[in-house]
Order: sequence, then C-alpha cells, then structure tokens
Amino acid sequence: MKNTSSGSVRTVLLAVLGLIWLLPVYLLVVNAAKPVDGYNAATVWKPDGFSLFANFADAWDKAALGGTVLATTLYSVVAPVLAVLIGAAAGYAIVVLRLRRGFLWFVFIFGGTIFPLQMVLMPLFSGYASSGLYDTRLGMVVVYTAISVPFSAFVMRNFFTGIARSVFEAAIVDGGSLFRIFRSIYLPMAGSALAAIFILQATFVWNDLLLGLTLSQSDSVRPIMPALTGLQSTYGGAALPTVLAGGLLVSLPTVVLFLAAQRFFSRGLALGQF
Repeated sequence: MKNTSSGSVRTVLLAVLGLIWLLPVYLLVVNAAKPVDGYNAATVWKPDGFSLFANFADAWDKAALGGTVLATTLYSVVAPVLAVLIGAAAGYAIVVLRLRRGFLWFVFIFGGTIFPLQMVLMPLFSGYASSGLYDTRLGMVVVYTAISVPFSAFVMRNFFTGIARSVFEAAIVDGGSLFRIFRSIYLPMAGSALAAIFILQATFVWNDLLLGLTLSQSDSVRPIMPALTGLQSTYGGAALPTVLAGGLLVSLPTVVLFLAAQRFFSRGLALGQF
C-alpha cells in the first residue's frame, strides 16, 4: 500500500514537472502559429488563429535559410563523424594500446574543453583570416571537428576502459593487426556510444551561433543559426510570430534526429558510463 502511494506521488510530481518544462514549448508553438497582423503581446497565452505554415514560409524567405541548410547539414554530419572517429582512435590508443604517457595525452586532448570558447575567438579569427580558412566550408568543418574531439575522446576512453583486456590479447593471438582490431572489433562494440556522441555533437553544431557568426559571412558558408538571427536585427523587419516560427522551423531537424535515434542514444548513455 505504501509503495502504491509513493508511486502515485512520484507520478503526479513528474507530471507537474513535465508540464512546467513544456510551458516554453507551448508559448513557442502558440505564438509562432498566430497571424502576424493579429499578434498581441497581451494575449501570449491564448491561441489566436493558425498561420504557422505561412509564418514558416515568411521566416524561410526573410532569413534566406535555403542557402544555409546545405552548409549546416554538411557541418552537422561531417564534423561529428570525424570527431567520433578521432576520439575513438585516441581512446583506443590510450586505453587499449597503452600509449606511453597516455594519461598526459588524454589531459592534453581534454584540455580543449577547459577554457571558455570566447577566450580563443580573437586568435581563432586572426588565424583563420591569415590562413585563408575564414568564410570557407573547410574552415567551419575543421573548427567544429576540433571543438567536438575532446568530448568524444573523453567518452570513448571511459568506454574502452570497461572492455576486458583479454579481448585485445585474443585478437593479437589470432593475428589481427592493430588497425584491424580497432576497425573490426572495438568500433563495432562501441556502436551505441559512438551514436550517442554523434547525436550530441551534431545537435551542438546545428545549434551553434558563436562560431558561425565569428568565422563565416557569406550565405553559402554561414550556418543556419547566424542566418536566423537576421530576423531579429534592426533591418530584419520580421514580426515576432515570424521569428518564433523560424526558431521552431530550424529546431525540427534536431528533434527528428533525436527521436529517430532515441534507442541508440539511450543505450549509448548506459554503455558509455559518462
């Protein structure tokens, strides 16, 4: 009886917390769906008409999102994939191959997450400008990969620590090369952890604003979030429902990615031990 009561309390508490968490989503959807002419700041909690798709089209045109989708998709796929592979290779070298001074190498790699990104923006901008990487897709892929590698290496090092040493020794006895063992044994075993890292890093790259604003300028290179901010600028001229619709529209791909890969993400969190 006691367990039933505590279970009911827990359910009610979780339901209340869930509703509180969903309030911003409700405000976003309701106000993004309002007609631009009928928007009133005094009635933000009340639905009033449905012009969501018209506001989507308005935001798409005014922010020129079409030119940024391809570039952002490229960054959100290529950079996380490279970061996952580099991080897995680093974890494999440190844990499995027992790289000399492996812990110091791990601290060196993970050190990339210690300092705030804002501290390196100016030297990063100067370096990109002098090397010709500024406002190029290659430059954006490089910086997003570099930013994503430390977290990937951290997770994969922890993951490989949980695999028995006998797996590596048995593969060596069977005549496997170090690269083949990594490619054919350790990478498949870490599939769920790799998927979880990819989802997290792809979401980070898709939602990035700071690096996109600093290191890109043209419509064909600029990520989608800096393009979206143009709706709120002085010269953007977009009404609030259009701005909210634009924010809702660019968030949909990450939501779809998470829902489609939710099973791999949950399994990766459990196996990755992070």
